[in-house]
Parts: sequence; structure tokens; C-alpha cells
Amino acid sequence: MLFNSYEFIFGFLPITLLVFFGLSKYRLVRAATIWLLLASLFFYGYWKISYVPLLLISVVGNYYFGQFLDGAKPGTPKAKALLFGGVAFNLGILGYYKYAAFFVSSLNHLFQTQWPVPDIELPLAISFYSFTQIAYVVDAYRGQTEDYEYDLPSYSLFVTFFPQLIAGPILRHNELIPQFKVLRNFVFSHKNVAIGLTWFILGLGKKVLIADRISPWVATVFDNAEIVTFTEAWVGALSYTFQLYFDFSGYSDMAIGLGWIFNFRLPINFNSPYKATSIIDFWRRWHITLSFFLRDYLYIPLGGSRRGEIRRYCNLFLTMLLGGLWHGAGWTYVIWGAMHGTFLVVNHAWKKFGVKLPQFFGWLITFLAVMTSWIFFRADNLYEATEIVKATVGIKGIVLVNDVEPALPWLAEMGVQFRPWQELPYLPPNYQQSFVTLGLLLLAVTLLPNTQQIIKQFKPKWWWAMGVSGIALACLLSLNRISEFLYFQF
Repeated sequence: MLFNSYEFIFGFLPITLLVFFGLSKYRLVRAATIWLLLASLFFYGYWKISYVPLLLISVVGNYYFGQFLDGAKPGTPKAKALLFGGVAFNLGILGYYKYAAFFVSSLNHLFQTQWPVPDIELPLAISFYSFTQIAYVVDAYRGQTEDYEYDLPSYSLFVTFFPQLIAGPILRHNELIPQFKVLRNFVFSHKNVAIGLTWFILGLGKKVLIADRISPWVATVFDNAEIVTFTEAWVGALSYTFQLYFDFSGYSDMAIGLGWIFNFRLPINFNSPYKATSIIDFWRRWHITLSFFLRDYLYIPLGGSRRGEIRRYCNLFLTMLLGGLWHGAGWTYVIWGAMHGTFLVVNHAWKKFGVKLPQFFGWLITFLAVMTSWIFFRADNLYEATEIVKATVGIKGIVLVNDVEPALPWLAEMGVQFRPWQELPYLPPNYQQSFVTLGLLLLAVTLLPNTQQIIKQFKPKWWWAMGVSGIALACLLSLNRISEFLYFQF
């Protein structure tokens, strides 16, 4: 079931909401919690019922690992064994379902063997709920769960809570479970529903009105990576840069909005990442909960910056390399992680010189570096990615639409080719409109306020209601083109 579907908006959500607050009205808090848990499992099973048993095994297994760790003193052999068992339990499930086929096929390619590649279907959201629970097991080992009394229904709801289950934000146990113990959160709030709906509608608008509309521009270019020209490659690369942001941040906004409707607060996951003036700044703004996870559960345990600069750079690179592999079982994701690891190492090393670039140049370098890395993130294989990168930097020649030839005649003298748009088949049909759209989106992501900044200005006024209602109506009229969120594949 998709957030951007009639079934969810007019069926699942209102029924879940009515029963949840109906039970809460009669002080049946425990029943309301269990109802929300069952509704979340139904939401997950709606995709494919066979996914549910694995999710339940993961949830119950991790819950009891956490309970056993609560009774073990940190640092003791028993606690270490439980920690190892809990992490191995999660990584074993994740490794088998997500990486077994990739591992075998890579070995076959490397050693020219013919081992059968297992045909394993990737369960939905396995990366997200695995990381969520690894964090819980590690925190239990550190003694950070002892102050909380977690029962199985509350813990299960924390993992499976439907707004964040499929694509995050990646939650910490102490960010959500304590909220299930606050009685006020089970009291219907008109204000929270209004804020939540506004947040949800803004996120839905990002997905339906922006990301989905530019999606065909991306597919056309990447499906013909070998033969696209300079202009076509730039349109494809920029389109994907914006599609991924508006798609994923739109999902996160909808998840946060749904949390508000049920009186629960989910963490912010995006903070205008394309305004970043360095790669360090970018990773403080993009997929923030993943950045925190990688920092707290990988980078710091590896030694962080405590063992000298060389070790720090190695830790940064390895953290991002594994972060890339987390996104998918493919060499393009590994390269993407390696690129960002390298970017971060260079960025930290540059800071040692104490030389600051002008803000615009810092932004431009960061944006171009991120856009180039997204090409590898999106491409089906390394060959396609390198072909598009070669086209964007002009190695295959520079081809522009001939509409600009009269205005820029000096470009022809530099070897730039001009062709009519009919000879550039992988441009959008209305290419002039697409150029304007991409330009406006670039201005929007760099100059306009983000969703949380807009929500801070929320006022229950008629003009506010009219504006949000207009976005909602436009979205509802566009739901005939339902598409999954990009991060569902991870």
C-alpha cells in the first residue's frame, strides 16, 4: 500500500485513525497500541503477506536479545556474546536476502566459476528495520535501555510503525517507544491533525507533482546511456538529482506528518541538502537519521578521530563505503559510497589548510560532486554510469540544441555542435519546458524554505487552508499515475 494511493488516503488511514482514537477515548490505551501494531502489520503485509513472518521473526528475536542484554553487565563475556549474536542475527538475515546473489555472482565473475546464483526476493524495508534493530541491540549492550521498560507490543510497534517502516526515518528506540507511554499522546488533537495533514500534503506534493513528473526524463536518458549526448546527459543527471530528493524527502515528510496525526513525533530526515556548501555540510542535511546511524554505530566504533588523522580518514572512507553497500547489492552503490568517502576525506583534509572557498564556489563544487555521484547511484551498472559521466563532461563531444546557436555563435568556433531537437531523441518532448522546470527546481532547492520551515509558519487561516487544499486537490487528481517511492528498493 502506497501513501500516494486512494486505498491508503481514503481507506486505511481514516479507519486506522478512527479505531485508534476510538479505543483511546475509552482509556483502552493498551488496546489502541495493539490496534496500531496490527494495522502496521496489515499495511506491511498488503504488499506481500509472505514478507510478514520474516519481519516478525526479526522483531521478536531482537526484542529478546535486548531483554537478555539488559540483564548482562556491559563488557562481560556474556554481554559480548549476546551483542555478537544480536548483530550477527540481523546481519545474517540482511546478508542472505540482500547480498547472497550479489556475492555469488561477483565470485563467479572474479574466478570464472559457474556456481548457481540464488534467486532470492528482497523483502520490503529489510535494510531499514535491520538497521533500526541493530541500533537497539547495541544500545542495550551499552546499558542505554535499562531506564526504559519495553514490553513486546510497544517494541514491536516501534519497529513496525507504518509511517516509517518502509523507508525511514531510521528511528532510535528512545525516540519513539517512550512516546507510547505518554497518555496525552492518545488524546485526539485537532491542532496536531491539522499540522500533520499539512506536512503530509506537502510531502505528497513533492512526490506526485514533482518527482513523478520528471521521472520519465530520467528513465529515457539512463536507458540509453551509451548514446546520449551532452545536453541529454545533463538533463538526465539533473532530473535524477531532483527526482531522488523530492521523492525521498517527500516520503519522509509524509511519514512525519502521519506521526503528527497520531500524536507521535518522528525525527527530521532532510534539511535542504542542496543548499550545502561542502560535502560535510551535505551529510548533515541529507538522510540525517542514516548519517547519525553511520556515525554512532560504525564510524565511532571504528575509532572515529581518536587514533590520528590517517586512521580517521580510513574510518571515514570505510564508513561511507559500507553506507553505499547498505543501499544495494551492486558495484554502483559501492562506487557511490567510495566517492562520498573520498569527498569527505578531501573535505576534512582541506579544512586543515584553513582556506575557505567563496560560498558560491563551495556550493557549486558540492552540488556537482553530489550530482555526479547520483549518476552511479541510479545507473544499472558501471558501464552505463561512466558513459553518462563521459557525456556530461564533454568527452563524447558537446552537442547543444540549435535554438541557442544564434545567441552564442562563438561556441561553434570552439567545436560545439548544434543540432535540432528532433535529432536529440532522449530530450523530453517539450524540451524548452523541461529546461525551465529544471532551472526553477534548482532555484527552489537552493533558495526556498524547506518543509519544516514552512510548517513553523503554520497558521489556521482561510488562505493557508486554501493553499494546502489546492495542493491536495492537484495531488488527488494525479493519483492515477501511482508509482512506488525510489527508496523502497533499498
